Amino acid sequence: MEFDFTRSVAPLVLIVAVAAIVLTNVMTPSVVFMMVLPSMIVFAVVAFLFGMKHGEYRGTGR
Repeated sequence: MEFDFTRSVAPLVLIVAVAAIVLTNVMTPSVVFMMVLPSMIVFAVVAFLFGMKHGEYRGTGR
C-alpha cells in the first residue's frame, strides 16, 4: 500500500484530537489545551518524522 502525506497524517491528527477530547473529561480544559495538547502535537510531529526517515532507510534495502 502506498502512503501519501494525507493518508499518513490523517490518522495521527485523529488520534491527537480524540486524546485531547477524552483528556478534558479528566483534567480541566484550560490545562489540556494550553499544556497537554501542544506537547502532544510536538511529540506527534517528531515521532512522525523519525518514523518516516526510518521507513525510508528500511525501504532502501540497506
